[in-house]
Amino acid sequence: MAGAESKSFSFLTDQQTMVRDVARDVAADAIAPTAAERDRTATWPYAELKALANLGFMGMLPSEQYGGSNAGFVAYCLALEQIASADAGVGTIFHVHNVTAYTIALRGNEEQKQKYLPPMLRGEKIGAFLLTEPQAGSDTSAFRATARRDGNHFILNGTKQFISNGSEAGTTIVLARTDPQAGKRGFTTFIVDPTSLGYNIARVEDKLGQRTAHVAQIQLDNLRVPAENVLGEVGGGYRIVMGGLSDGRIAIAAQAVGVAQAALDAAIRYANEREAYGKPIVELQAVSFHLAEMAAQVDVARQYYIHAARLLEAGASCAKEAAIAKLVASEMAEKVCSDALQIHGGYGYLKDFPVERYYRDVRVCKIYEGTSDIQKQIIARSLSA
Repeated sequence: MAGAESKSFSFLTDQQTMVRDVARDVAADAIAPTAAERDRTATWPYAELKALANLGFMGMLPSEQYGGSNAGFVAYCLALEQIASADAGVGTIFHVHNVTAYTIALRGNEEQKQKYLPPMLRGEKIGAFLLTEPQAGSDTSAFRATARRDGNHFILNGTKQFISNGSEAGTTIVLARTDPQAGKRGFTTFIVDPTSLGYNIARVEDKLGQRTAHVAQIQLDNLRVPAENVLGEVGGGYRIVMGGLSDGRIAIAAQAVGVAQAALDAAIRYANEREAYGKPIVELQAVSFHLAEMAAQVDVARQYYIHAARLLEAGASCAKEAAIAKLVASEMAEKVCSDALQIHGGYGYLKDFPVERYYRDVRVCKIYEGTSDIQKQIIARSLSA
């Protein structure tokens, strides 16, 4: 990482600094060296996830009682930034897994937490959240997956789309409609074992970027789930999902900043090494000013996501701030990655250099966890509230 990046963290606590630095080291040592090859082959990062698990990163948010580290949301986002700077796809796997585990920790009963959390927090079972559906996207009211009560079980049917970790998961959370007449109160969340009969991986998508982070379409075909696996209460699923939106948006902002920082660092290195007109191109004002603008944009986005993360960690209302963090960071990251590619010239378009991967990987940050237009809508509503 560039020296300027580390100075911007002077206000962090000792624990947050330690978490960031350990994440940076494991990202550099265990994740970055294999990132290009994983991107080429779309290979799931088994060894890299194990390295993260060995250091406690697969259970950052739940309490120590279940094997977590209870590191706090700011430290979690700092770790995600560092991991994403090495490989955005591993960052996505890491994030979705941690969010799934944290949802169980927050909403599950004691029996559920004792049963499901320890193997997840050790990284032995990867988490996935089955929310999005093919016809719905951001419109949760259009979800069609159903859960019908049958004695001591619920029978789930439907299709879930763009499910990160869905093809590799050991524990999942599924949102399904239990009462078609109840509107938002008609949704329920379930803890589902993906090895159950009726959990079918229809396909693993072939994506533009983040190719190591597998995204699947999952068919739920008369999947029987014990009633004891209801997460929260019947009819409370919509509140559970909506309650985690700010967490996810701030985290994606951190991920986007991580990729943008990696692209900026690559551009700085290249500009110092590449010569034109008898001197390194970094000495050309057109290039140096471009780099200065990129550095400013990255740092502003970082400071704002940390601000939003602090609000969330303190329990303050921060839906607007989360939307701003995601909008600013994701839009910034796409531009910075594009600018970094431009500074590389023709070489930036080749897979010999990492900036083309950063450019592909970061594009989805403007889409998932709510598109940029959704974030603008949230912000606009807050202006008249």
